Amino acid sequence: MDSYLPQENDDTAAEPGAEKSPMARRFRGFLPVIVDVETGGFNARKDALLEIAACTLEFDDAGMLQIADRVHFNVEPFPGANIEDAALAITGIKPFNPLRAAVKECDALGRTFKVVRSAIKATGCTRAVLVGHNAHFDQAFLNAAVERCGIKRNPFHPFSVFDTATLGGAIVGQTVLRRAVDAIGLPWDETEAHSARYDTEMTAKLFCHLINAVKPVYEQETSGDRPQAR
Repeated sequence: MDSYLPQENDDTAAEPGAEKSPMARRFRGFLPVIVDVETGGFNARKDALLEIAACTLEFDDAGMLQIADRVHFNVEPFPGANIEDAALAITGIKPFNPLRAAVKECDALGRTFKVVRSAIKATGCTRAVLVGHNAHFDQAFLNAAVERCGIKRNPFHPFSVFDTATLGGAIVGQTVLRRAVDAIGLPWDETEAHSARYDTEMTAKLFCHLINAVKPVYEQETSGDRPQAR
């Protein structure tokens, strides 16, 4: 992972010698950013990216993780993109409806990355790590779009992720997003589900809850006050 730290001329990197922020200390200099995409299928290289949303995070005064900023875009299918009817039946997206106010893929990524880079700099972190539910799906579409757009400085780590499906299974015994959200006592609106904006919001709330739930374990481990083995 350290091989993918920013170079010295990367203006998102923390100043040398600067005191680490709580975010940088908690995640070893990496900033978790929740991302969800809605797509025209399962093939990241061939199928359209139709929506992207992201949430940045912050710690409150009590050291609890919470949502900071949100960004969301409806996205125009890239030229030649495949769109499966089955995918649209799930999401309800009408890709060519002018009322979507969709933006070009490169514009959506550029504006999203601007928010992410600002959060990286503000927290003194070195790079973002994508957080998602079954996160490698979202990462694959993000990376494919980055390649199509010729973006040279992707603020996200190219392959590492935090996956709330895995974390949910480990901490609350649920791997399906709706069931994991139910398990932590949050309401779920099925009429809003399968939109990038809503799914990102709920994934962010789930991730914050899971990280906050293990806060005592983290503090015990990092304080060196571990229980003695018998």
